Amino acid sequence: MHISILDIYHARESLIHKLDPRVKILASFIIILTTVILPEGAWVSQGVLFGLLILLSISARLGPFFTIRRAFIALPFLLAALPIPFLTSGPTAWVVPGLGWVVSSNGLIRFMTILVRTWVAVQAGILLSATTEVSDLLWGLNALRAPKLIVTIIGFMVRYLFILADEALRMLRARTSRSPKLAGVKRPGLIWQGRVAGMMVGNLFLRSLERSERVHAAMLSRGYDGEMRIFHQPSMKNLDWIMLLSILSIALSVIVLSLWS
Repeated sequence: MHISILDIYHARESLIHKLDPRVKILASFIIILTTVILPEGAWVSQGVLFGLLILLSISARLGPFFTIRRAFIALPFLLAALPIPFLTSGPTAWVVPGLGWVVSSNGLIRFMTILVRTWVAVQAGILLSATTEVSDLLWGLNALRAPKLIVTIIGFMVRYLFILADEALRMLRARTSRSPKLAGVKRPGLIWQGRVAGMMVGNLFLRSLERSERVHAAMLSRGYDGEMRIFHQPSMKNLDWIMLLSILSIALSVIVLSLWS
């Protein structure tokens, strides 16, 4: 069995996949920045951004629900925003029966705005990673003058995280081969399983540290100087400029629409 987070990229024959990585990074940044600076309760403007992401997902031949399904990963992080409807002052919208907790309308609008902003931003990031290869994404960040240290950390994290997953699978396979299920023998309790899991995590940390030292030594022996290079460097074409200006125009129109409404 092999686990790799590089499977987030979905190769398709589409115009979105062929765009310059810098255009896709800037477009994602523009969409995220726009949804963040929109005022609270600007549902029409947020809906335009949401529809734009669905249209881009369809254009990338990923389907209309591709980013929507994967955006559910952001729901656990919204738990930190749950107290907002109860702590924000304003007109009462609802009272929790039996508890007497008051939900204000201002707090409810603020919570829903945070929910929509997070949903749109996560979908933009998912669409970027699904249509851009990791090497092109790192090159685009370097070309846009992102901090080199941060880009290097991201590159190593993406490239070698699957190695840790493979190492964990080998450890689980070794534990399973040494712990066969025998008829009539009671399975170990949760405390024993927790202790074994803790020792496996510690062993995995030591193995990953040793592996990282070997990888670093191998890279230095091959002339690594802190910069990832690719053979083919994309160049901006007319379609790239048109797409970038279109996204920027839509973002400005959305902001003006929210201020006008």
